[in-house]
Amino acid sequence: MASINVEEIYYLGTDFWHTKAFPRHGIPALRLSDGPNGIRGTKFFNSIPAACFPCGTALGSTFNQELLEEAGRKMGEEAIAKNVHVILGPTINMQRSPLGGRGFESIGEDPFLAGLGASALVRGIQSTGVQATIKHFVCNEQEHRRNGVQSIVTERALREIYCLPFQLVVRDSQPGAFMTAYNGVNGTFCSENSHLLSKILRTEWGWDGLVMSDWCGTYSTIPAVQAGLDLEMPGPSTFRGELLKASAASGRIWPHVIDDRVREILKFINKCSGAAVIENGPEGMLNTPETSALLRKIGNEGIVLLKNNNVLPLSKTKTTLVIGPNAKVATFCGGGSASLRPYYAITPYEGISQKLKYPPSYISGCGTHKALPLLGGQLQAKDGEPGMSWRVYNEPPTISNRQPVDDLWLENTEIYLVDYENPKVGDLWYADVEGILVADTDGPFDFGLVVCGTAKLFVNGQLVVDNSTKQVHGDFFYGCGTREEKGRVNLQKGHSYTIKVEFASAPSYTLTPNNTMVGSGSVRIGGTWVVDDKIEIQKAVELAKQHDQVIICGGLNAEWEIEGSDRSTMKLPGLLDTLISEVSAANQNCVVVMQTGTPVEMPWLEKVPALVQAWYGGNETGNCIADVIFGDYNPSGKLSMSFPKCLQDNPSFLNFRAEAGRTLYGEDIYIGYRYYEFVNKVVNFPFGHGLSYTTFCFSDLSVDCDGEKLRVVFSITNTGSVKGAEVAQMYVEPKNTAKVNRPIKELKQFAKVELQPQETREVVLEELVKYAVCYFDEERDKWCVEAGKYDVVISDSSAITDRALRGSFKVGKSFWWSGI
Repeated sequence: MASINVEEIYYLGTDFWHTKAFPRHGIPALRLSDGPNGIRGTKFFNSIPAACFPCGTALGSTFNQELLEEAGRKMGEEAIAKNVHVILGPTINMQRSPLGGRGFESIGEDPFLAGLGASALVRGIQSTGVQATIKHFVCNEQEHRRNGVQSIVTERALREIYCLPFQLVVRDSQPGAFMTAYNGVNGTFCSENSHLLSKILRTEWGWDGLVMSDWCGTYSTIPAVQAGLDLEMPGPSTFRGELLKASAASGRIWPHVIDDRVREILKFINKCSGAAVIENGPEGMLNTPETSALLRKIGNEGIVLLKNNNVLPLSKTKTTLVIGPNAKVATFCGGGSASLRPYYAITPYEGISQKLKYPPSYISGCGTHKALPLLGGQLQAKDGEPGMSWRVYNEPPTISNRQPVDDLWLENTEIYLVDYENPKVGDLWYADVEGILVADTDGPFDFGLVVCGTAKLFVNGQLVVDNSTKQVHGDFFYGCGTREEKGRVNLQKGHSYTIKVEFASAPSYTLTPNNTMVGSGSVRIGGTWVVDDKIEIQKAVELAKQHDQVIICGGLNAEWEIEGSDRSTMKLPGLLDTLISEVSAANQNCVVVMQTGTPVEMPWLEKVPALVQAWYGGNETGNCIADVIFGDYNPSGKLSMSFPKCLQDNPSFLNFRAEAGRTLYGEDIYIGYRYYEFVNKVVNFPFGHGLSYTTFCFSDLSVDCDGEKLRVVFSITNTGSVKGAEVAQMYVEPKNTAKVNRPIKELKQFAKVELQPQETREVVLEELVKYAVCYFDEERDKWCVEAGKYDVVISDSSAITDRALRGSFKVGKSFWWSGI
């Protein structure tokens, strides 16, 4: 492009969240922000508060495309308030395994659920002028060796499972941008994979938009530019700039190829001009009653009632005991780039307390932390303000009379400094983090430090934790942090203790990071009272016998489900399984509320009378849980993934981790319910499962196929006595033997309908025939629609019962197709 040459695109990304402006050409800088479940803005460190939406698997469990479009509009409005042009989301990778560290971020295990759900989110976001970035393209289903692994997958599975949700988003919503995955596919990294970016995305699908890398996910100069990667992020660039200029000067890459990449960026900037965003404008907030109401509605619709033996809804007047490590903590999101600082966050205990006539009793029962709970909320200043002071210096603590160059107050003591900026410091700098702990009991207290850099923790001037002298690798901070080093102090009730951490930035680190490290390092400060979990469980059991009803709040949190680290097991941490088993045996009026982003093993499932899957529910987490368990909202969520009985049952069990730089997708197209049904494997709960406080009936099915479009019409009746919503799931089942093995049935459309008691409504579901019945023919490198008979099944889950409706249609002639 004549107006902008290679020298001018020396850096197209200028920092972690912005692109380069060219004022003399009238080209503004763009601001990007993480956004799978909320718009964080331009800071990991000390970020501005935001609306936190329920996690991706909770959004998928709404099975409500209209609601997700409304959620997308609110995300766009939040972005405008923060003067953000581009949202880095939604995420639509498939859940191959329950262990995937970012599984909670994605919508579900089925391509149509993920694709149609993400399409709705994108339409909502882009209706505001803000652009969406669909990610991560493609086969990014694990965190183990994520920057160095090749996903080895057949072309059929690539197309039918992993690319299909992206294809549907292109078809139905035309996202402004794609983000490439960290991994490679079949030997070539995604950011330089011409098969993915040029052949499939731009040529076959005809998509016209910007392709950006994941952050630090570019690994080459010429191959990435030639393959179609437009923007390397973050800035400043590593592989472009001078390297690209030298490549062009030596004739190794043609100028018109570079022009193509620049042209896409300019076109994308023009798209972004439709948003009412101020270039480099201030970051504001949209913390309104309307935002809270929408977050509560989305949270309610995503909660899934898994089991109910006439226990729910609970009474608001009976004596109530609340138990569990998740009860007094707002577990509102998973960890990593999906995490943010919420406007507010309601704990389950707070939400439950507001519903009851009498205050509930409480006991934690046991601990489930992976690292010690964050210390910030337990500390205070001399005037009682919660948190810790943060003072930055150029000199180490050994220098007397040094003067701070930055002075802040932090409530969150998980301090990720990837985007901390201070022009007054160099690469190596120091910080003192200090607060006061007032002991509310007598006993031993554990302190812990995780660091990327070095750190020491002092209590009243005495060294308690040294994470500087001898450091050991851990998996925090995207694999760049140490393991947690701990120290114990006996505290006395009523006494005040000064807690001080001396931190030195990343250059002081004595280890070589296990992952790409950016920024100034990180430090995590934790602490908790030492308790005997077995004794706590005994106390919980005795209390359960003394109350009319019991609510157990358990699950995982943002330390167990986090970007950069996969889980090693499907089991719940600590003694939580024991707590649930023994308490539920002591009181039959017991409900278990499980907060996880993905499935866990449930050895106690037959013993508990009621079970609710509440996910990570965003700002309104506690209110949504309380609404459902006390009957103020009739649950309507459906599982966005299958819940197997144990990890060994999962189809990817033998092929999940990276070995020799590659992960074999050995289950091929058989992930999730496709596998469990094909091999007749019993699961705890099937894909699409979810109960209600009322009952529904499907009737009057008619199926019409004109050769191009499949049109299915039926009725849903609320046959119960309370208002509720039902999800109709449309599956298509091939009845003739195909040239290839095929799943028994596959989801092709869905709709949620809210009904008053005894009300009946007609529902219409439509899908193109070529999408409804096709498989990918690797011999022809095209989609194949085979002639023959197909059944349509309308059901309330993937487990087909006699309540389901079944009809059929025929395809008269086989044909092959490609494109959208």
